[in-house]
Amino acid sequence: MNRSKIVAIITGAISVILAIAYLILVQLLDYRDMKPAPISQTDLAPAMISQSWQIDKIAQV
Repeated sequence: MNRSKIVAIITGAISVILAIAYLILVQLLDYRDMKPAPISQTDLAPAMISQSWQIDKIAQV
């Protein structure tokens, strides 16, 4: 077996191992019991401040 085939087999094996590890990690994270966000903190509307400048009046000063 020449060198390029060995490298391809090793690379493929590493890829399969990483894919299986990723699937296991996703399953473990998905298994956690997620709590919903508190309602008291979600109904607050953010404040928005806007300021407009009139360039014409500033240029005349």
